Amino acid sequence: MASIGRFGFSFVVAVALCGCNTEPMQTSLQPIEEPASVIFVNVDVVTMNAAQPEAEAVAVRDGKILAVGSRAKVEATVGDNVQIRDLNGRTLVPGLIDAHGHITFTSHVVAIADLQPPPAGSATSISDIQKILREWWAQNPDASWLQGFGYDDSLLVEGRHPTREDLDAISSDIPIVLQHVSGHLSVCNSKCLELAGISADTDNPGGGVIRRFPGSREPNGVLEENAMYLVYYVLPRPDIERRFAHLKLAQDYYAQNGITTIQDGGLGPSELALLRKASQMGQLYLDVAAFPIISRGVKLPTDLKASHDYQNHFRIGGIKLMLDGSPQGKTAWLTQPYLKPPEGQPDNYAGYPILEDKEVVNLVSEAFARKLPVLAHANGDAASDQLIRAVTVANEIHGVADRRTVMIHAQTVREDQIDQMKVQGIIPSYFVAHTFYWGDWHRDSVLGQERASRISPLKSTLDRNMLFTTHTDTPVVPAHMMHLIWTAVNRVTRSGQVLGEAQRISPLEALKSITINAAYQYFEEQSKGSIEPGKLADLVVLSENPLKVEPMDIKDIQVLETIKTGKTVYRR
Repeated sequence: MASIGRFGFSFVVAVALCGCNTEPMQTSLQPIEEPASVIFVNVDVVTMNAAQPEAEAVAVRDGKILAVGSRAKVEATVGDNVQIRDLNGRTLVPGLIDAHGHITFTSHVVAIADLQPPPAGSATSISDIQKILREWWAQNPDASWLQGFGYDDSLLVEGRHPTREDLDAISSDIPIVLQHVSGHLSVCNSKCLELAGISADTDNPGGGVIRRFPGSREPNGVLEENAMYLVYYVLPRPDIERRFAHLKLAQDYYAQNGITTIQDGGLGPSELALLRKASQMGQLYLDVAAFPIISRGVKLPTDLKASHDYQNHFRIGGIKLMLDGSPQGKTAWLTQPYLKPPEGQPDNYAGYPILEDKEVVNLVSEAFARKLPVLAHANGDAASDQLIRAVTVANEIHGVADRRTVMIHAQTVREDQIDQMKVQGIIPSYFVAHTFYWGDWHRDSVLGQERASRISPLKSTLDRNMLFTTHTDTPVVPAHMMHLIWTAVNRVTRSGQVLGEAQRISPLEALKSITINAAYQYFEEQSKGSIEPGKLADLVVLSENPLKVEPMDIKDIQVLETIKTGKTVYRR
């Protein structure tokens, strides 16, 4: 592969991941056996337990936290035959929780060409993309498709998406498909369009758009939202051994970033089968909660059930609904027009829904009746309105209960919507990393200054005493959790400007959003999210305390060790 810089891996992924006929790669990140009882001392413990916010020692036994407090108290609790681990003044925090992301998608993109712009990758122009793809093809000459992930038209010097012509310049004989960094758009070359059956005669599918060359119906290669599935149905799949190897690399990557609980938020049948098989075969060492996506026109499977308990590190957490697209890709569904509409769209263009109101109401109501937690992707405020309407109707039918419905991303929610979300029991999970990665783009092209300053309104939510979480949506942006905290605290864009100072929050509240708050979102607050006796020993050793360093230095804090149920799964 051309690069894996977007993930900051400390090891090199070899051609075992390219789809060639080689044995799966083995990596060195395996759980390290520890003694039954361990005491961590000389450590700055951030417990996330309001009743005991700080401590100087923690004892662990049999995968659970045994004692927290002073060194003398903890040592007296444990007794003899214990290992003392001196952490030399480092910081210990609870295992970090991925409130929204895509592990199987992440495991896929580690094996294809990396097309992300700096700082995650190196693609700053369409010619860069062509060069990276040619290099990847040269390294993987037996590949039946050329695939790439992460191009970002907002940061390409050409200021546009690649087209089929740009990809045909690489090859018109082998199919080529690229996925936008948002995950909401793709680009095909002519061969890819041919195999997917997309031509001038193909109408736009519901909830999707096939972009055309100006003045014609001829596809230009760019596919939005549901139109992408026409291609994904014909993509080849690696064999199970290779997919397990990719999944192992993805887990290693999450562990390197201090994450002990992972989400797969919106996976299809093939990915769900992969995770179930991986669980059965003992291939998971981090907890994975899966939320199968329910697409347009698809009914809830009658045998789909959610569980709060993991079996071999896997459980079904609920369902995922996709209500609109992405603001950076200008497919999110807004109530007010985009500042600068996409090429070929009128001035009043405001995006579009993926599901119709009636379908959303029926799906949410049925999920409530069957006790299936709902995650709903809603970036634009019109999509947020749609979810709030559906939950309101479902609550009226079934009564208000502790369902913890989650609005994923909630990028442009208005003040009145936050009030309604509180009444209806909807938890916002904010993609606050946008303030850095696309903040300038949102301000100058997508939303304008006023609306862009309110993306991910964390402080407005906090002022209402509402619980919220934050996430990276990996692989859309790297799973660098310290950088995620940094964005919530500072809201600094790529250009160094502050976007929405009024929506900044404290480092403590930011850390809550990926620990105890995220555990609550998952119905797991009794076992995870804080360092308390009786909870799982999911712990992370950090180089410094994010609550004590200068706010602008938080992103530089390093994960030194990740511990899952008492066993070290990553050590720097």
